Amino acid sequence: MTIRSFSFGVAALLATAVVVGVGLGAALLQVSSGAAKAATFSPYVDETGKISLPAGYRSQWAHLGTWAVREMMGGLGYHEVYTQPSSVEAYQQTGVFPDGAVLVKELRKTTAAPLTTGHVTWGAEITGWFIMIKDATGRFTDHPLWGDGWGWALFQVTPEDQPKLVTQDYKTECIPCHIPARQTDWVYIQGYPELKGTSKP
Repeated sequence: MTIRSFSFGVAALLATAVVVGVGLGAALLQVSSGAAKAATFSPYVDETGKISLPAGYRSQWAHLGTWAVREMMGGLGYHEVYTQPSSVEAYQQTGVFPDGAVLVKELRKTTAAPLTTGHVTWGAEITGWFIMIKDATGRFTDHPLWGDGWGWALFQVTPEDQPKLVTQDYKTECIPCHIPARQTDWVYIQGYPELKGTSKP
């Protein structure tokens, strides 16, 4: 090998390294940008659009309302709905859910028994959670759990008492149940008097 050919070889390797380095830097910048964008948007959504269950929602968030739902097998279930206090305030002022608003619907079985006040039904163990996260800008256009202005996710309780995401496609698993609420941003707001400020004494 001559000195000249060796120099050309080194130059080619350096050029390749520069190209690879630039490409890797661009990819890392894109990932970093996506992560920062998701972190700014919501702490319950990662850069890929994966939704997580908020911790402490029951003690720290506002309770919007309760639904008593007759299940297919004849039993009664309670659906307790929570959101951030800031989302309640924003809705009361504007009539719309702000970007990043989170609705947590806690799904519970019920227990009933005759008591001194009559035949009483109350909430029992949790069976799952349904999460909606407002996305006003359409960040995750190709994600199967994002669309129509929201992120959609159903979590079920595993035998280990852990939440497991089970939703695979919001269009077939979530939207059909919300069609009657299409005109109110897919949310049954009639069950949430707190949004209108009418639940306060």
